[in-house]
Amino acid sequence: MRKYSGLAAAAFTAVFATLMLSGCGYNDLQRQDEQIKSAWSEVVNQYQRRADLVPNLVNTVKGYAAQEQQVLTEVTNARASVGSIKATPELLNDPAAFAKFQAAQGELQSALSRLLVVSENYPQLKSDALFRDLTSQLEGTENRITVARNRFIKAVQEYNTTVRSFPTNLTAMVFKMEVKPNFTVDNEKAISAPPTVDFSKPPAQPAPAPAPKS
Repeated sequence: MRKYSGLAAAAFTAVFATLMLSGCGYNDLQRQDEQIKSAWSEVVNQYQRRADLVPNLVNTVKGYAAQEQQVLTEVTNARASVGSIKATPELLNDPAAFAKFQAAQGELQSALSRLLVVSENYPQLKSDALFRDLTSQLEGTENRITVARNRFIKAVQEYNTTVRSFPTNLTAMVFKMEVKPNFTVDNEKAISAPPTVDFSKPPAQPAPAPAPKS
């Protein structure tokens, strides 16, 4: 008899705990945390897609504009910096690591923009089919990054609001669920616009090479 009473008490406790956790927002916090992880996975996927385009893009430009060594090096180094950061879900709980990730991605985007601007000086490069295909893929990827990042921003905003709101803030404190870092407004303005080059404009002519000394 005591055995059945013990089982009944355990079952009652489990049901009571489930109802309490549900009522205090625990389930909402878990659901929103999973949404953030899913949104983050897509952000990382699109950033990786962009990084994968860099080697072919750099090699294609190098074939026509090897003298643009500085900008080529900047793009290569920026990609290496991005690749050195492990963009795991755990990064979302570390504001400093998240800021480092943002900075690295922003630098890569800026370096790619400079590379495309330089390409305007080389008509043969601009007419190269591979180069045009790569730049088209890059622009499409930047658009996907913007969409994925916006979804992530909204997911984090929803979660952070729940973490700060009463009474779910008490549940968050008990289970040590803190607010998560998000893309900043300044960062959003800096890296959200995809790099574009207007190929309809006549290319600027490079400066003539100096005459050899006699």
